[in-house]
Formats: sequence, C-alpha cells, structure tokens
Amino acid sequence: MNADPLEIQKFSELAHRWWDPTSEFKPLHEINPLRLEWINARAPLAGKKVIDIGCGGGILSESMARKGADVTGIDLSDKALKVADLHSLESGVQVRYKKLRLKTWPPKKLASTTSLPAWKCWNTYRTRAPSCAPPPRW
Repeated sequence: MNADPLEIQKFSELAHRWWDPTSEFKPLHEINPLRLEWINARAPLAGKKVIDIGCGGGILSESMARKGADVTGIDLSDKALKVADLHSLESGVQVRYKKLRLKTWPPKKLASTTSLPAWKCWNTYRTRAPSCAPPPRW
C-alpha cells in the first residue's frame, strides 16, 4: 500500500468539515484558486479528462470541473468521498468520485487522462512540500 493509513484516518475524521472555509481546511480553501489557475495555465482544463488523485472532499475536483474538465476524483477515505459526492450533488457540479488506488486504474483510461493535476496530488501525499516534479510512472 502506498498510502499512510494514519493519514487516511485523520482526513476521514475531519471529512464532515471539508467544505467549511473556517475549519482546519481553511488554508486549502484559500490556496485552491491559486492551485487551480496554476494547473489551468499549464494544461488548460476545458475538455480534458482529469484524475484528481487524493481528492479528499473534492475542493479542487469541483473547481476543475467548473473550468470544463471531465473530472474523476479518487481517494481512499470513504468518508471524504461521501462528503465530496454530497457536495457535488448540492452544487450541481458533476464529478465522479471513486475509492481506489491509482495503480488499479485501467491503463487505457490513464493514458487518455491529463497528468498535470497528479503532480499536485503526488506532492500532497508523498512529499508534503511544493515542487514541480512529476510523479513516478505506475
């Protein structure tokens, strides 16, 4: 397993607060417009298929979908995915959410997907430090 069970548990316990901009996720809400514009400037999202790896409650996933991307958010936290699904229904922004590991993603789908957002997720889950290094090939 390439995910930290303690991290999954931590974010599962906080999942109900994911969309509260005054919660522990306040920094994520504040930086989301910057992340979105950085991604969109390098790989215009309109009309692209995007996998948001480690999507959590779906903040970036929904933002990318609003830019016209066909987004699938994947995560290992059932609770975060339920929050993301519910918010997607409430907001009317269409995003598919799935509980799975990237390495189980069908290769044909992965080959046709924009990879730049995976950089963001790789940094979040692996280094927790900003960089522009691409993730390794699975």
